[in-house]
Amino acid sequence: MLQQPTGYGVVMVTTATEEEAKAIAQTVIEAKLAAAVSLSPVYSIYRWQGEIHKKNEWQLMIKTNLALFSTLAAKIREIHSYQLPEIIALPILLAGTDYQQWINEQVKIE
Repeated sequence: MLQQPTGYGVVMVTTATEEEAKAIAQTVIEAKLAAAVSLSPVYSIYRWQGEIHKKNEWQLMIKTNLALFSTLAAKIREIHSYQLPEIIALPILLAGTDYQQWINEQVKIE
C-alpha cells in the first residue's frame, strides 16, 4: 500500500573517491542517520571557481527520514573532503508503508 506524503527522502552526496564514499556511508548508518546508502560511480561535469571540471566521482544515495536532514548534513560535512560538498535532499513522494516503517525503525529521531 502506498501512502503520501512520506516525510522520507533520498539525500544525494558526491565524493572524490570510493573510500570516502564508503566511510561516509558507514558513518551515517552507524549514527542511525540513515536506513540505507547506495554507492555508484559517476562522471561529473561542473563549474568551480570559474573553471569547468570533468572528473570521476562517487555518488551516495542516502535513504532517511528528512527530519534528520540538518543533523545528517552536519555529520557529512565533518568528514567530507570537499570545501563545498553536494548534499541535497529529494523527497520520496510515494513509498510502501512497510518500506517507510522499515526506514523509521533504522533511524533515530531525537
